[in-house]
Amino acid sequence: MKIALIGYGKMGKEIEPILVERGHTITLRSSRSTPFKASDLAGSDVAIEFTEPHAAVDHIMRCFEAHVPVVVGTTGWYTRMPEVRDMCSQMKGGLFTASNFSIGVNVLFEVNRMLARMMGDLSEYKPSIEEIHHTAKRDSPSGTAITLAEGILENYPNRNEWINETTDDDHKLGILSRREGEVPGTHIVRYTSEVDEIQLVHQAFNRKGFALGAVKAAEFMIGKSGIFGMKDLLA
Repeated sequence: MKIALIGYGKMGKEIEPILVERGHTITLRSSRSTPFKASDLAGSDVAIEFTEPHAAVDHIMRCFEAHVPVVVGTTGWYTRMPEVRDMCSQMKGGLFTASNFSIGVNVLFEVNRMLARMMGDLSEYKPSIEEIHHTAKRDSPSGTAITLAEGILENYPNRNEWINETTDDDHKLGILSRREGEVPGTHIVRYTSEVDEIQLVHQAFNRKGFALGAVKAAEFMIGKSGIFGMKDLLA
């Protein structure tokens, strides 16, 4: 399989050896200093994109233009999803997007929704989320924290929205974002009462789990059009 790497930072360099190990060929290594055009994707079977929120949509559109399916690990651009969906349909593009490619985190997403349903009738417990990442992470809160928040809001009564700060408002779900050193990613869901606290915790020890998930998503996307996510891959 011939794969273009859009973004050759920490994640791109983590993905590269996994691609080589699995017998794939890298056709492009694009970075800030070496931007790419749609024509540069000629001959690629799929692209993997890990860059920055402000650049992700333009990169997706170039992949659509080149008729190359793209796996996007960048988060923080989702407010433009309606635009991307329209263009994907018009141009018969292929997009795989996920807030987190780790298998463990996607298990956490499912358990989080189940726990929110269970806690719905226990008003003495107050839900909150904390996420910790390395200082180079650009978006806040993380896409993973937003997905966790959405899972709670869909299943837990009386919370109408999330905000990126702690809160005592019973109608809002607080997300505390911390940026520390080289932390790959830690996410904590808490239900706190006056007498105890329940926690769901996922702590990434390195980026390998994210990288392997992205490569598996790229293998999944060969020859596909439409929009897919981790549920499709895991199914």
